[in-house]
Formats: sequence, C-alpha cells, structure tokens
Amino acid sequence: MATQARTIASVIVQVIVLALIAAAFFVRIPQVSGPSMEPRIQPGQVVLINTLAYRFGKPARGAIIAFRHDAPTPETYIKRIVGLAGDRIAITGGTVSVNGAPLDEPYVRFRNAQTLAPLTVPAGTVYVLGDNRSDSDDSRDFGPLALQDVIGQAVVALWPPRGLTAP
Repeated sequence: MATQARTIASVIVQVIVLALIAAAFFVRIPQVSGPSMEPRIQPGQVVLINTLAYRFGKPARGAIIAFRHDAPTPETYIKRIVGLAGDRIAITGGTVSVNGAPLDEPYVRFRNAQTLAPLTVPAGTVYVLGDNRSDSDDSRDFGPLALQDVIGQAVVALWPPRGLTAP
C-alpha cells in the first residue's frame, strides 16, 4: 500500500514538473495595460498566451494574438487579426471591409468614424486592430504586422477569471 502511494505521488510530482517546464517554454502570461481590446479584454487582466499556436499553423482572421511592438518602447501588444496576407483591407466611416465585403464584427462596441485608403496586406504579414477602435494603437497606425513578431494566440484571461470568448 505504501509503495502504491509513493508511486502515485511520484507520478503526480513528475506531471507537475513537466507542466511547469512546458509552461516556461510554451506559455507567456502578460498583464494587459491598456483599453484597446475592451470590452473583450479589460485593462489589468492577466492573459494566457499559447506560444506554440502558430509554430505548426497559420493565424486565422478573428484570432486574438500577442506580438512584439517596439515603438516607442518594446512592449507586448494584444490585438485581433482582421486581414491576412493578400487580403484587400479598407476602412470607411469605421466599417472594415475585407476583399470588398464588410467584416462582421460583433465584438466591436467602441467604434470610430475613421476612413483609411484601401491596402493589400503584404505576404508574411497580418493586419491587426484593437476591438476598442476609438482607443487602440494598431495597424492603422503602424501598418501590417510581420508574422515574425507574433508571439502567440491569446487563449484565456487568467485573472480576474472572466475568460476570452471566440469572436
């Protein structure tokens, strides 16, 4: 009986150690500092980022991603992908169109009336916007985002326990 208990305890410890090692290499946990993804992600929330998400696959439109952004100082940004390489993006009166069709964005509550000239998203990049369009530094400001700067996919808000939901 004591041998079984030791074996079970050993397996549990091994699983915990492996989970911690995996988390150290394949997960990041930044705290959100700004309102650009409201109402989906609130300032102060801690978000789990899956850094393996795009090592074996490509980002999809609608995915919420974390990426490195260096201006004015290096930071981790969290935004939503609205355009993929080859897509023609236009913003007219705050409405985003992809390849001529208005994008259905039920997650956007704070719109603005901005209009931007159409552009084609270059190969190796994505076009990202914050859900809070009236208060977001995103591709409208710094242009398409290089895929090499993508850290991973935002999976869930860990604290406070509210969670991310699909688009």
